[in-house]
Amino acid sequence: MILTKPTMEYARQIRSYRQEFLDCGDSMDGTSSLRRFEDPADWIAHLEAAANPDPALDGRAPGAQFLFVREEDRKIVGMIDVRYGFNPYLEQFGGLVGYSVSPSERRKGYASQMLGVVLPLFRERGIERVLVTCDQGNEGSRKTILRNGGVYESTVFEPDERVYVERYWISLNSGSSGANQTAGKACPCTRR
Repeated sequence: MILTKPTMEYARQIRSYRQEFLDCGDSMDGTSSLRRFEDPADWIAHLEAAANPDPALDGRAPGAQFLFVREEDRKIVGMIDVRYGFNPYLEQFGGLVGYSVSPSERRKGYASQMLGVVLPLFRERGIERVLVTCDQGNEGSRKTILRNGGVYESTVFEPDERVYVERYWISLNSGSSGANQTAGKACPCTRR
């Protein structure tokens, strides 16, 4: 598996990934607003413009968007968005990581692998605890978080989407078990 930044090399795959979610009416979590962009070039330009936001001006947190690509057929099987800081919405409801797996590729462990692979990125920046959230009832996402050392904190109501959101913390302290152990062994991925 490859964890890589979106580029036009993956334009066809980005378009297919987006369409699969539209066809099944599913949410596109962890895709940095891909739903709004029919043309992959426009989405990539959006990502580049948002790469270094000014929190004082637009309230966004700095972060990075990644594709999770199966090496043998170059298919995008998932996307994951990491944020290296909070704004009020992320602190309460969104957390520091958002992810999705293509509907046709679910139940193969890709979400757990993706989350495990990005956790060291936080540690490299000195972030010792990562908030990850999921909608109540999203059993697949809950299991993904728990497999990576998530510890349940609370459930809150998100009024705009009218859903209950479960909040989990993953500790990245070098002496902790759980996420630290999982993150390093989750997947022999390469980052590009």
